[in-house]
Amino acid sequence: MSDQGILAVVSGFSGAGKGTLMKELLSRYDNYALSVSATTRSPREGEAHGREYFFVTEEEFDRMVREEQLLEYARYVKHSYGTPKSYVMEQLQAGKDVILEIEIQGALKVKEKFPETLLLFVSAPDAAELRRRLTGRGSESEEVIRERLARAKEEADGMDRYDYLLINDDLDACVEEMHRIIQAQHARMSNNRRFVEKIRGELAEC
Repeated sequence: MSDQGILAVVSGFSGAGKGTLMKELLSRYDNYALSVSATTRSPREGEAHGREYFFVTEEEFDRMVREEQLLEYARYVKHSYGTPKSYVMEQLQAGKDVILEIEIQGALKVKEKFPETLLLFVSAPDAAELRRRLTGRGSESEEVIRERLARAKEEADGMDRYDYLLINDDLDACVEEMHRIIQAQHARMSNNRRFVEKIRGELAEC
């Protein structure tokens, strides 16, 4: 099968548990690389520059856009987010399966540029649980929570443009399902064109 890594984009509602899923996936399997996004928002408690995000100023972010250093970028709830291009391409060529945890606008932009990208959407089991998780964080004001729920309503309209839906109700089961889906992509015919051409050539000489 192809030595090239799989590019998978994970999106979902704020509060659906995407970050927790990613951390658990990377702790269980060593064939993944998590792309670290650049953002203009301030770090939350416990977050570190270069680990969860590259925390940059608006001016720095604008320069990255001008110099085409980002695979995609978008504005989300008053802040900008973008995916540095060089790291992603290096990891894919090294055979790593690269995970991008980005919002829906960015996910669709990546899919436009790279049609073989796998799109996964993560949701809580219902809206009440989503609100409970957002409130339970304790890091956002009621106004921000309302903004995130309003954003979730908009995102729900684009859910059906994704390849797979993951309901994050049971963390362990959700992590394993995500892993199975991504690994299955290695066997897709579209990811194995070089092998197809190779076997055709060999058979032609038989």
